[in-house]
Amino acid sequence: MKIVLDGMGGDKAPREIIKGAVKAVNEFSDLKIILTGKETKIKNILKEFNFKADSIKVVNASQTVSMDDKPSSVLRKKKDSSLLVACELIKEDKADALISAGNTGAVMAAAIFNIGRITNLNRPPIATVFPSKIGNTIVLDVGANVDSKPEHLIQFAIMGSIYAEQVLNISNPRVGLLSIGEEKEKGNKLNGNTFELLEQEDRVENFIGNVEGRDIFNGSCDVVVCDGFVGNIVLKTTEGVASYVFDLLKEALTKNFKSKLGALLLKEELKKMKDKVDYRQYGGAPLLGLQGLVIIGHGSSDDQAIYNAIKVARAAIDNNLIDIIKDKLKNGGQNRGD
Repeated sequence: MKIVLDGMGGDKAPREIIKGAVKAVNEFSDLKIILTGKETKIKNILKEFNFKADSIKVVNASQTVSMDDKPSSVLRKKKDSSLLVACELIKEDKADALISAGNTGAVMAAAIFNIGRITNLNRPPIATVFPSKIGNTIVLDVGANVDSKPEHLIQFAIMGSIYAEQVLNISNPRVGLLSIGEEKEKGNKLNGNTFELLEQEDRVENFIGNVEGRDIFNGSCDVVVCDGFVGNIVLKTTEGVASYVFDLLKEALTKNFKSKLGALLLKEELKKMKDKVDYRQYGGAPLLGLQGLVIIGHGSSDDQAIYNAIKVARAAIDNNLIDIIKDKLKNGGQNRGD
């Protein structure tokens, strides 16, 4: 199994990318990592770690994509960037998956134009895993497509179901359509039209109807489908609320000696709670519907986030995620009423 890492992508590249790669190859004997980026710099850092020599390979790339670069500019002017070189390795079947914690827009553009979409796919969505009371909920799209059509959301639902089943090990995942109420008539025109199609789409076996924002976290559904504009707002709002709540907790638990003593007694439980909402535990967000597996990491990804992204990629590869999605999208589906 070969996974290529964009060695220069992310706020903490290349050191944290390298550390995550080393941790992974030292745990999984069948894993080979390819790091793309400035060869001399990466190899100098690699000298600090112990790992099997043939488990990590470096492919030189003279350019770096910054977080401020426009995607169109990257495609035109940075063809020898660590990101585009990594995409080429996927396109040429020299690696099974690509992980990048770099500029999200650039990763999306490079992957779509260099790796390509699966036949019959309209729009590739970004899928993000959220913690819930009983496990995880996958939400898609969270920002790749800000103007979606009903047929796009149908494909999101299909791919989200497959990802939940094959990677998150959720049997017969429950699929909900994000709206402003559970009733069928609630929502805008996009939701209404999508609801009608999902009711009759046989490739989405467990559509449970409309769900609300709170259902992402209460365990009542496994896959939540929405337009990328709405999904990105959900994602950023959730991140903001989580940060705010932990700031309040920190303030309350450090206010005086009594609260500090309480914090000491609750230390282990607080750590568990923090880990449950920590993006690093989920590795990254897959860009679904491409000819190759692409996982987009958080811009602040450290070695633990990269390591977990590699674990997600391994699970997707082992369970033939791409081939299953291709097969599902190959046929147009049938109406349940036919």
